[in-house]
Amino acid sequence: MSGEVKLPIHVRDLKHADLPHIAWSGSALHLLVVENELDRASAGMADYLAVCAAKSDLPLAIGGIDYELAPGAGSIHQLATMPALQSCGLGTALIEAAEDRIRRRGLFRAELGVEQENPRARALYERLGYAVFDVRPDSWDEEAPDGTIQRYETVCAIMAKDLRG
Repeated sequence: MSGEVKLPIHVRDLKHADLPHIAWSGSALHLLVVENELDRASAGMADYLAVCAAKSDLPLAIGGIDYELAPGAGSIHQLATMPALQSCGLGTALIEAAEDRIRRRGLFRAELGVEQENPRARALYERLGYAVFDVRPDSWDEEAPDGTIQRYETVCAIMAKDLRG
């Protein structure tokens, strides 16, 4: 008996109505950031995708694409997979769908940042054809368990992939 489970999925745009169903992706502050990204998507500046279970249509993995951050590229960001379903191929499906969206915009370069302390994610991106071209400091506000907001600082490897191939 195999431990593998096959789950039919599809990828669609994340919607405001999905926000209560993605609490697994982060704090209340994070959900406000995602909501802002959905507003940017409505204005054509971004896309925000959801990998969903075919029958329930509930998001199992989410991620955004910013079309303004890097000239001539789509910047993939805020990737998250429901913790119990990590390493099941949902992240790969999400990134492939993001790359398709970037191509449909007439762009042929995808970029993303990965924290240097996250070798598991970096290995996935390298397997999908991304290569490091820069290292940069990054920071964002984060909500602590007690509800206070603190600044999180890190260093990210900036990776890119040519989408013409």
